[in-house]
Amino acid sequence: MKNNKGFTLIELIMVTIILGILAAVAVPRYMGAVSNAEEAAEAATVASLRTAVENYATQKFLEEGRYKYPNNPFGYIEVDGYDPSITLWNDIASASDGSWMLIEDPSGNSYKTILHKRRDDNYYWWSYNTHDYTDLDGDDRGMNVGLAPENPTQEFFDIHGDEDLHGRLSNISGDSGSGSGFNTGD
Repeated sequence: MKNNKGFTLIELIMVTIILGILAAVAVPRYMGAVSNAEEAAEAATVASLRTAVENYATQKFLEEGRYKYPNNPFGYIEVDGYDPSITLWNDIASASDGSWMLIEDPSGNSYKTILHKRRDDNYYWWSYNTHDYTDLDGDDRGMNVGLAPENPTQEFFDIHGDEDLHGRLSNISGDSGSGSGFNTGD
């Protein structure tokens, strides 16, 4: 009597095909879920930064009679992955996955960019400015995280025209923008 232990070649091939089909369906769904989770965490971080900046500006208004935005919004909330050592566009290549950075404008004005490197190596960014970009009397609000000024002056467009923004973003590989409703640098 013959003792047949093991599987035939056909059975092994069929199991391999079934596992391949399952992997082909499951991996894209998993990657989509990871991307959606990262986008939701990103949106929460940006909302927290906006709130912290507005709270700071309101406190300054109550104390000094004028709104003033902080130079670094990351100084007012705890953000996992914030890297204060990366402040120039040329340094972003050294950022690790999940890093948040505040990039200074090389021309020295008050325009800054909040940059996030996702785990898929794409960069997403939001504008931030502490300067007063409105013509309204008694309105000295800057431009909060990811938001355009309500009544921009010509100076805003002179400094932040499309050529200027796209020139600064030419060193970034990957996407810019978030798809989550924030005013981004698209």
